Amino acid sequence: MSILSIPRAVPKAIVFDWHATLADTMDAMYYALDDVLPRLAELGLVERLLKAEDCKTVEDAKLLKYIKECRRLHPKVKEARKVSRTDIFEILFGSDEEAKCIAHKAFDHAYKNYYGNVEPLEQHLRDVLLELKGLDLKLGVLTNRNREFMEHELAAIDGTGWSGLFDTVVCGDDTGRRKPSPDPILKAFEDLDLEPSLACWYVGDSTTDIVAGKEAGVTAIFYNGAKWDEKWIDKIFPGTIRHPHRPDAVVDSFRDLTRLVRVYVCPDEE
Repeated sequence: MSILSIPRAVPKAIVFDWHATLADTMDAMYYALDDVLPRLAELGLVERLLKAEDCKTVEDAKLLKYIKECRRLHPKVKEARKVSRTDIFEILFGSDEEAKCIAHKAFDHAYKNYYGNVEPLEQHLRDVLLELKGLDLKLGVLTNRNREFMEHELAAIDGTGWSGLFDTVVCGDDTGRRKPSPDPILKAFEDLDLEPSLACWYVGDSTTDIVAGKEAGVTAIFYNGAKWDEKWIDKIFPGTIRHPHRPDAVVDSFRDLTRLVRVYVCPDEE
Protein backbone atom coordinates (compact mmCIF):
# COMPACT_ATOMS: atom_id res chain seq x y z
CA MET A 1 0.00 0.00 0.00
CA SER A 2 1.24 3.48 -0.85
CA ILE A 3 -0.09 6.46 1.06
CA LEU A 4 0.34 10.13 0.20
CA SER A 5 -0.91 11.20 3.62
CA ILE A 6 -2.79 9.45 6.38
CA PRO A 7 -6.54 10.22 6.49
CA ARG A 8 -7.25 12.47 9.45
CA ALA A 9 -10.49 11.00 10.76
CA VAL A 10 -12.01 7.64 11.71
CA PRO A 11 -14.47 6.66 8.96
CA LYS A 12 -18.17 6.55 9.74
CA ALA A 13 -19.11 5.58 6.19
CA ILE A 14 -17.40 4.71 2.91
CA VAL A 15 -18.87 5.50 -0.49
CA PHE A 16 -17.37 3.87 -3.57
CA ASP A 17 -17.25 4.75 -7.22
CA TRP A 18 -18.64 1.91 -9.34
CA HIS A 19 -16.93 1.60 -12.72
CA ALA A 20 -13.23 0.67 -12.57
CA THR A 21 -13.31 0.79 -8.77
CA LEU A 22 -15.70 -1.98 -7.79
CA ALA A 23 -16.80 -3.21 -11.21
CA ASP A 24 -15.24 -3.97 -14.59
CA THR A 25 -17.52 -2.72 -17.36
CA MET A 26 -14.72 -1.55 -19.63
CA ASP A 27 -15.80 -3.33 -22.81
CA ALA A 28 -19.29 -1.82 -22.89
CA MET A 29 -17.90 1.61 -22.00
CA TYR A 30 -15.40 1.63 -24.87
CA TYR A 31 -17.96 0.27 -27.34
CA ALA A 32 -20.28 3.15 -26.41
CA LEU A 33 -17.47 5.69 -26.77
CA ASP A 34 -16.73 4.24 -30.21
CA ASP A 35 -20.29 5.22 -31.12
CA VAL A 36 -20.17 8.71 -29.58
CA LEU A 37 -16.83 10.13 -30.72
CA PRO A 38 -17.55 9.98 -34.48
CA ARG A 39 -20.70 12.05 -33.74
CA LEU A 40 -18.94 15.05 -32.14
CA ALA A 41 -19.73 17.33 -35.08
CA GLU A 42 -23.35 16.14 -35.26
CA LEU A 43 -23.70 16.83 -31.54
CA GLY A 44 -22.31 20.34 -31.95
CA LEU A 45 -19.30 19.59 -29.77
CA VAL A 46 -16.31 20.05 -32.07
CA GLU A 47 -16.06 23.80 -31.45
CA ARG A 48 -16.34 23.17 -27.70
CA LEU A 49 -13.30 20.92 -27.48
CA LEU A 50 -10.48 22.26 -25.32
CA LYS A 51 -7.40 23.86 -26.70
CA ALA A 52 -4.23 21.85 -26.22
CA GLU A 53 -2.70 24.52 -23.98
CA ASP A 54 -5.61 24.14 -21.55
CA CYS A 55 -4.91 20.42 -20.94
CA LYS A 56 -3.50 19.32 -17.60
CA THR A 57 -0.77 17.07 -19.01
CA VAL A 58 1.08 16.55 -22.27
CA GLU A 59 -0.55 13.12 -22.49
CA ASP A 60 -4.01 14.69 -22.22
CA ALA A 61 -3.12 17.10 -25.03
CA LYS A 62 -1.98 14.21 -27.23
CA LEU A 63 -5.22 12.30 -26.62
CA LEU A 64 -7.26 15.43 -27.33
CA LYS A 65 -5.37 15.99 -30.60
CA TYR A 66 -5.88 12.38 -31.68
CA ILE A 67 -9.63 12.50 -31.00
CA LYS A 68 -9.97 15.84 -32.81
CA GLU A 69 -8.25 14.40 -35.88
CA CYS A 70 -9.54 10.81 -35.88
CA ARG A 71 -12.86 10.99 -33.96
CA ARG A 72 -12.00 7.89 -31.99
CA LEU A 73 -9.86 6.76 -29.09
CA HIS A 74 -6.31 5.76 -29.75
CA PRO A 75 -6.09 1.94 -29.79
CA LYS A 76 -3.47 2.03 -27.03
CA VAL A 77 -5.93 3.80 -24.73
CA LYS A 78 -8.49 1.02 -25.13
CA GLU A 79 -5.82 -1.65 -24.86
CA ALA A 80 -4.56 -0.21 -21.56
CA ARG A 81 -8.12 -0.18 -20.12
CA LYS A 82 -7.25 2.52 -17.60
CA VAL A 83 -9.19 5.65 -18.61
CA SER A 84 -12.92 6.12 -17.99
CA ARG A 85 -15.43 7.99 -20.15
CA THR A 86 -15.78 10.61 -17.40
CA ASP A 87 -12.05 11.36 -17.51
CA ILE A 88 -12.15 11.36 -21.32
CA PHE A 89 -14.96 13.92 -21.33
CA GLU A 90 -12.99 16.02 -18.83
CA ILE A 91 -9.98 15.92 -21.17
CA LEU A 92 -12.16 16.92 -24.12
CA PHE A 93 -14.36 19.60 -22.55
CA GLY A 94 -12.81 20.71 -19.25
CA SER A 95 -15.21 22.90 -17.27
CA ASP A 96 -17.82 23.18 -20.05
CA GLU A 97 -20.70 21.56 -18.14
CA GLU A 98 -23.20 21.91 -20.99
CA ALA A 99 -20.88 20.15 -23.45
CA LYS A 100 -20.25 17.33 -20.98
CA CYS A 101 -23.98 16.97 -20.38
CA ILE A 102 -24.55 16.54 -24.13
CA ALA A 103 -21.71 14.00 -24.32
CA HIS A 104 -22.97 12.02 -21.32
CA LYS A 105 -26.48 11.93 -22.78
CA ALA A 106 -25.15 10.59 -26.08
CA PHE A 107 -23.06 8.04 -24.19
CA ASP A 108 -26.09 6.81 -22.22
CA HIS A 109 -28.02 6.33 -25.47
CA ALA A 110 -25.15 4.29 -26.94
CA TYR A 111 -24.46 2.35 -23.74
CA LYS A 112 -27.93 0.79 -23.94
CA ASN A 113 -26.66 -1.31 -26.84
CA TYR A 114 -23.76 -2.84 -24.94
CA TYR A 115 -24.27 -3.00 -21.17
CA GLY A 116 -25.03 -6.23 -19.36
CA ASN A 117 -21.83 -8.09 -18.57
CA VAL A 118 -20.17 -6.94 -15.37
CA GLU A 119 -17.50 -8.51 -13.17
CA PRO A 120 -15.88 -7.49 -9.87
CA LEU A 121 -12.64 -5.63 -10.46
CA GLU A 122 -10.88 -7.77 -7.85
CA GLN A 123 -11.43 -11.31 -6.63
CA HIS A 124 -13.21 -11.76 -3.30
CA LEU A 125 -14.47 -8.16 -3.43
CA ARG A 126 -17.85 -9.15 -2.04
CA ASP A 127 -16.07 -10.55 1.03
CA VAL A 128 -14.19 -7.27 1.45
CA LEU A 129 -17.44 -5.29 1.38
CA LEU A 130 -18.99 -7.66 3.93
CA GLU A 131 -15.93 -7.23 6.14
CA LEU A 132 -16.31 -3.46 6.02
CA LYS A 133 -20.00 -3.73 6.86
CA GLY A 134 -19.00 -5.95 9.78
CA LEU A 135 -17.02 -3.01 11.16
CA ASP A 136 -20.32 -1.10 11.55
CA LEU A 137 -19.58 1.17 8.63
CA LYS A 138 -22.31 2.46 6.35
CA LEU A 139 -21.54 1.73 2.71
CA GLY A 140 -22.66 3.50 -0.44
CA VAL A 141 -21.93 3.37 -4.15
CA LEU A 142 -22.30 5.97 -6.86
CA THR A 143 -21.86 6.25 -10.59
CA ASN A 144 -22.17 8.73 -13.42
CA ARG A 145 -24.35 6.17 -15.20
CA ASN A 146 -28.12 6.27 -15.24
CA ARG A 147 -30.11 4.19 -12.77
CA GLU A 148 -31.42 1.92 -15.54
CA PHE A 149 -27.89 0.65 -16.15
CA MET A 150 -26.74 0.69 -12.54
CA GLU A 151 -29.62 -1.36 -11.19
CA HIS A 152 -29.01 -4.05 -13.80
CA GLU A 153 -25.27 -4.15 -13.11
CA LEU A 154 -25.74 -4.26 -9.33
CA ALA A 155 -28.14 -7.18 -9.71
CA ALA A 156 -25.91 -9.07 -12.14
CA ILE A 157 -22.40 -8.67 -10.72
CA ASP A 158 -20.65 -11.71 -9.32
CA GLY A 159 -23.60 -13.92 -10.26
CA THR A 160 -25.20 -13.03 -6.93
CA GLY A 161 -25.85 -9.29 -7.05
CA TRP A 162 -24.66 -6.70 -4.57
CA SER A 163 -27.75 -4.56 -4.14
CA GLY A 164 -28.12 -5.56 -0.49
CA LEU A 165 -24.56 -4.55 0.39
CA PHE A 166 -25.11 -0.81 0.08
CA ASP A 167 -27.08 1.60 2.21
CA THR A 168 -27.41 4.05 -0.68
CA VAL A 169 -26.97 3.99 -4.46
CA VAL A 170 -26.60 7.33 -6.28
CA CYS A 171 -26.74 7.47 -10.09
CA GLY A 172 -25.91 10.03 -12.74
CA ASP A 173 -29.54 10.98 -13.25
CA ASP A 174 -30.14 11.57 -9.51
CA THR A 175 -28.39 14.95 -9.39
CA GLY A 176 -28.25 17.98 -11.66
CA ARG A 177 -24.52 17.60 -12.22
CA ARG A 178 -22.28 14.56 -12.50
CA LYS A 179 -18.74 14.09 -11.23
CA PRO A 180 -16.38 15.93 -11.02
CA SER A 181 -19.12 17.99 -9.43
CA PRO A 182 -19.39 17.08 -5.73
CA ASP A 183 -23.19 16.76 -6.02
CA PRO A 184 -23.36 12.92 -6.26
CA ILE A 185 -21.05 12.50 -3.27
CA LEU A 186 -22.96 15.05 -1.22
CA LYS A 187 -26.21 13.25 -2.01
CA ALA A 188 -24.75 9.87 -1.03
CA PHE A 189 -23.69 11.05 2.41
CA GLU A 190 -26.95 12.95 2.83
CA ASP A 191 -28.75 9.65 2.18
CA LEU A 192 -26.59 8.14 4.93
CA ASP A 193 -27.61 10.95 7.35
CA LEU A 194 -24.08 12.28 7.54
CA GLU A 195 -22.85 15.82 7.13
CA PRO A 196 -19.84 16.00 4.79
CA SER A 197 -16.66 15.72 6.85
CA LEU A 198 -13.35 13.92 6.94
CA ALA A 199 -15.16 11.02 8.65
CA CYS A 200 -16.89 10.43 5.30
CA TRP A 201 -14.55 8.47 3.05
CA TYR A 202 -14.97 8.36 -0.72
CA VAL A 203 -13.00 5.85 -2.83
CA GLY A 204 -12.58 6.24 -6.58
CA ASP A 205 -10.17 5.37 -9.37
CA SER A 206 -9.99 8.59 -11.40
CA THR A 207 -8.83 12.17 -11.12
CA THR A 208 -12.45 13.27 -11.40
CA ASP A 209 -13.29 11.13 -8.36
CA ILE A 210 -10.63 12.84 -6.28
CA VAL A 211 -11.65 16.31 -7.46
CA ALA A 212 -15.28 15.55 -6.60
CA GLY A 213 -14.33 14.16 -3.18
CA LYS A 214 -12.17 17.12 -2.24
CA GLU A 215 -14.80 19.59 -3.47
CA ALA A 216 -17.35 17.76 -1.31
CA GLY A 217 -15.16 18.22 1.77
CA VAL A 218 -14.73 14.50 2.47
CA THR A 219 -11.72 12.20 2.69
CA ALA A 220 -10.81 11.27 -0.90
CA ILE A 221 -8.98 7.98 -1.41
CA PHE A 222 -7.51 7.07 -4.79
CA TYR A 223 -7.93 3.42 -5.73
CA ASN A 224 -4.90 2.71 -7.92
CA GLY A 225 -6.33 -0.33 -9.65
CA ALA A 226 -4.53 0.68 -12.84
CA LYS A 227 -1.23 0.33 -10.94
CA TRP A 228 0.12 3.75 -11.92
CA ASP A 229 3.60 4.40 -10.56
CA GLU A 230 4.28 7.20 -8.08
CA LYS A 231 5.69 9.48 -10.76
CA TRP A 232 2.47 9.29 -12.79
CA ILE A 233 0.30 9.83 -9.71
CA ASP A 234 2.27 12.99 -8.95
CA LYS A 235 1.70 14.11 -12.55
CA ILE A 236 -2.08 13.64 -12.54
CA PHE A 237 -2.37 15.17 -9.06
CA PRO A 238 0.19 17.99 -9.32
CA GLY A 239 -1.07 20.02 -6.37
CA THR A 240 -0.76 23.27 -8.29
CA ILE A 241 -2.92 26.38 -8.01
CA ARG A 242 -4.76 25.35 -11.17
CA HIS A 243 -5.04 21.67 -10.16
CA PRO A 244 -4.80 21.71 -6.35
CA HIS A 245 -6.58 18.49 -5.41
CA ARG A 246 -4.57 15.51 -4.26
CA PRO A 247 -5.88 12.31 -2.66
CA ASP A 248 -5.68 11.86 1.09
CA ALA A 249 -4.43 8.32 0.51
CA VAL A 250 -3.62 5.92 -2.31
CA VAL A 251 -4.43 2.22 -2.07
CA ASP A 252 -3.41 -0.37 -4.62
CA SER A 253 -6.00 -2.98 -3.64
CA PHE A 254 -9.09 -3.40 -1.50
CA ARG A 255 -7.13 -5.44 1.00
CA ASP A 256 -4.95 -2.36 1.42
CA LEU A 257 -8.11 -0.34 1.99
CA THR A 258 -9.42 -2.69 4.69
CA ARG A 259 -6.04 -2.61 6.44
CA LEU A 260 -6.14 1.19 6.36
CA VAL A 261 -9.67 1.22 7.76
CA ARG A 262 -8.74 -1.18 10.53
CA VAL A 263 -5.92 1.12 11.65
CA TYR A 264 -8.68 3.57 12.61
CA VAL A 265 -11.60 1.35 13.53
CA CYS A 266 -9.70 -1.45 15.29
CA PRO A 267 -6.51 0.16 16.66
CA ASP A 268 -6.11 -2.58 19.29
CA GLU A 269 -5.35 -5.06 16.50
CA GLU A 270 -2.07 -3.30 15.77
